[in-house]
Amino acid sequence: MNKLTGFLVAAVLGTVAATAAFATDYTRGTVKKVDLKGKKVTIIHEELKNLDMPAMTMVFRMADDTMLEKVQEGQEVEFVADRINGNLTVIELKE
Repeated sequence: MNKLTGFLVAAVLGTVAATAAFATDYTRGTVKKVDLKGKKVTIIHEELKNLDMPAMTMVFRMADDTMLEKVQEGQEVEFVADRINGNLTVIELKE
């Protein structure tokens, strides 16, 4: 019984650690401008913790056109951004 309990505790801790590793921190912001032709969006955003950037207004590329089509000027958004090929890019958009 003791070995079984130890195994179960290890399994639960492993699952929790794996879930935490895949947890996504979304950043809140407001869309200031949408540039469909340039495939860019300007967002007034809170701190980007994963990029170690303070709150500011920035221009981002969008990872794909479907995300770009979903945003409008003045819209409140929650997003994940990262550097892709040297460009700040919105890689995930919460709907």
